[in-house]
Amino acid sequence: MPLKDILIDRPKILFVGINPGLRSEARGHHFAGNGNPFWRLLYASRLIPIEIDADEDARLAEFGFALTNLCPRATRSASELTADEIAPGKRALLRKIRRVRPAIVAFVGISIYTQVFGRQAIAGPGAKPQQIGAANVFVLPNPSGLNAGYPGFKHKLVWFERLRAELEKLNA
Repeated sequence: MPLKDILIDRPKILFVGINPGLRSEARGHHFAGNGNPFWRLLYASRLIPIEIDADEDARLAEFGFALTNLCPRATRSASELTADEIAPGKRALLRKIRRVRPAIVAFVGISIYTQVFGRQAIAGPGAKPQQIGAANVFVLPNPSGLNAGYPGFKHKLVWFERLRAELEKLNA
């Protein structure tokens, strides 16, 4: 069964994953893989004030955040997704963004950012010049423990901290 989106009106940040992993689907919660530090990164970067885990993913809304995926089908690897899944997923994502009107769209992984922006994508994590509607775009490295480009917690944490700084700039 597909994971439920966590959506609110006008979130500070809409986190967008490419698709759920098999463990997330089995548990019914986002970023539930044993080697995925997404929830710890949110807390360590001070984006959220308390530690929560995947089983409490719905609590993101309490902090003004939302969460969705480009494609709902769970896979072992995002490379298993087909173009026939990605294209409608992209259209659905753009509709969600227009509907909920986030301040920042944070793509959780460089590959999803390139899926959405194609040739216009600017390599690497960080703040991007593109906007979706009125939302700023930010790219986080995929938090998975399998991400060889950002292998350690501290390598990922710096980008979550930069996302927090972007949010603080918008709020200033």
